[in-house]
Order: sequence, then C-alpha cells, then structure tokens
Amino acid sequence: MIIKKEDPESGKLTVEILKKGGVVIIPTDTVYGFSGISSLGAGLDFSDEGASNNPDYKIRAIKGRAETKPFIQLISSPEDLALYTDDKIPSYLLNKWPGALTIIVHLKPSFPLSKTLPTVAFRCPGDLWLRQIIKECGSPVYSTSVNKSGEPVLDRVEDIEKVFGTRVDLIVDDGDKKGALPSTLVSLENGEIKVLRQGSVKVD
Repeated sequence: MIIKKEDPESGKLTVEILKKGGVVIIPTDTVYGFSGISSLGAGLDFSDEGASNNPDYKIRAIKGRAETKPFIQLISSPEDLALYTDDKIPSYLLNKWPGALTIIVHLKPSFPLSKTLPTVAFRCPGDLWLRQIIKECGSPVYSTSVNKSGEPVLDRVEDIEKVFGTRVDLIVDDGDKKGALPSTLVSLENGEIKVLRQGSVKVD
C-alpha cells in the first residue's frame, strides 16, 4: 500500500499500522527509512506474539541477514531523551534538535535492553509530520535506511516501491530524496563528543 504524505489520512494510517507492529517506509528530514514502533516506550512488548511480529525482527529480515546494526530511535521532542538516558547532553547539541543529528547515549539501567545494548542512538527529526506520528505512537520509532544490507540507499519512490512494496505494510510517498544527506552521528563518552559521521548538521 502506498499513500501520499500530503493525504489527510496519511498520519492516522501510519500510526494505526505502527501500533499493530507493522513496518512502514517513512520519509524523514534526511532519507526514507524503514520504521516500526519501538518497545522502549509505552510499555509495549511484541515478544509474546513471536519474533515474526517484532518490528525490529521484521525490518532486519527485510534488509537481509547481514543487518546487525542497532537502529536509530526517533523521538518526538528533545525533552524525551531524558526518559531514556541519564547522560548529560551539552546544550549546544540539544539546540540542534529538532534536526538531522543523531546522538548515541547510554541507556538507563532500568531498561532491560541496557543489559545487551548499553548505548542507543536517538534523533529528534526536523519533520513536524513525523514528530506527530511518534508522539501519537507513545514510543520511539525505529529508523534505518531503505536498502538491502550492503547496498546503496534507495532515494527514488519508484525504486523503493519496486524493491520493497510487497515486504512492508505501507509506503508514505513524499517524493524522491535524491542527494539527501544522512543525519550527523555523534557519540557521547565520559562527557566527550566524537563525530562518527558528518552529515547535514555541522558539529565541530
């Protein structure tokens, strides 16, 4: 199924599918991303319904067996980051949110996931439509580039639909993203910031 982003029903339909554990290809303020609702928030847990219904599992299966990288967690507001980490984020970084900046932080010990994945990447996207989606889901939303593992990122809607149209529950069409830069990726360790990938947001 494919729907135009400007369609008045696009937001409602996207939220409905995500809350059911579905996978949606969503336009962000950078490139298109495979998205599924994360179990980090709202007490959600898809594990009792089997791995095949876990959005994380389903996205990895779609991208290919080689896909092992942790997914970025999209949040609806900069203030939400404090719900998931005790790390102190420098104000000059937080001031770049909402925007195309991804920050890797340490997950709070209270989250079971912290035992196997102590650090998690978060981003508050610059797209208002997307932030509203995340807010209505009541949980962070996964985001990972639309491509097979090890292959180039797809930036044309026609190609995305051709390759993945039958593998996902919905594609939200916001036009081609030709030449779009990925988010800038930084890590935070012992109060020091390391730029791991320089993208569309400048971080010195």
